[in-house]
Amino acid sequence: MLLAVSAIIVGFIILVWGADRFIMGAAALARNLGVAPLLIGLTIVGLGTSAPEILVSAMASFQGNPSLAIGNAIGSNIANIGLILGVTALVAPLMVHSDVLRREYPLLMVISIAVFILLIDGELSRLDGVVMLGGLVATLVYVIRIGKSRASCDPSCDPLEEEFEAEIRSDLSTFAASMWFIAGLALLLLSSRMLVWGAVQVAQAFGVSDLVIGLTIVAIGTSLPELAASVMSALKNEHDIALGNIIGSNIYNMLAVLCVPGLVSPTLVDSDVLTRDMPLMLILTAALYVMGRSKESDGNGHIHRFEGFILLACFIGYQGWLLTQAVTA
Repeated sequence: MLLAVSAIIVGFIILVWGADRFIMGAAALARNLGVAPLLIGLTIVGLGTSAPEILVSAMASFQGNPSLAIGNAIGSNIANIGLILGVTALVAPLMVHSDVLRREYPLLMVISIAVFILLIDGELSRLDGVVMLGGLVATLVYVIRIGKSRASCDPSCDPLEEEFEAEIRSDLSTFAASMWFIAGLALLLLSSRMLVWGAVQVAQAFGVSDLVIGLTIVAIGTSLPELAASVMSALKNEHDIALGNIIGSNIYNMLAVLCVPGLVSPTLVDSDVLTRDMPLMLILTAALYVMGRSKESDGNGHIHRFEGFILLACFIGYQGWLLTQAVTA
């Protein structure tokens, strides 16, 4: 048991640091190759923040624990809005300026509903995985088109362009960026394997299902990179990046992360996912949409501290609900 807990803790530490190095290297490499900062932020950084979830889900699926992968994907979306957005708004109330983000709000809502419809038959099949993978490709094409249309204008026309311009490293050589990219990927692979092994051992020791472990410990752990990135961005007054990290991660969690167990290890979906977890995820996604789209006198969307408190309280209550059900089961 001590070894399993140690594997989880060390795995999380390496996962967070490795994800940061992976994103830094990939973004700097793309910048050196002439890719516009806005495109880098919307695609490479967006997918990079979901890299921990993708690799953890892949490891879990290959090891025969697809329910852990499902819990990781859905639980990470709940954690991103309830925990990360809640904490970020408490630290620094958010103001939304970017037109790009306003286009991504409805996209996230549509994707979340579509995935729920795919799973409502109680099965995550290989066909479902293929459909999600196709949705990922279509989403990337759509996001790239948005990014190109905005990147071609003056950088000041969208604050997200300026914020990514400031965040992406320009002092790394192509060789150094490549080395950080490779090292980050290797660390992600190592840490995800450690994390999945430790989580499965703890679940078996306490008689808790893989799904609950995925929704709690694993989901929170793999969301730590987004928490650090969003809080730091908010403190630096880069509100659009702080919110963009959450929206982009949730989109990729639904498509890139959840498709993995479908493609690798098709499985039945626990009824609790359809009656408890995904409905809550959809409610929180709708709340994010309403908060981000509502405009005040300055014409911008706002997420205030009180709204952050409500989101965080929902997340804490949900985690307590899961643990209570796991203990009494």
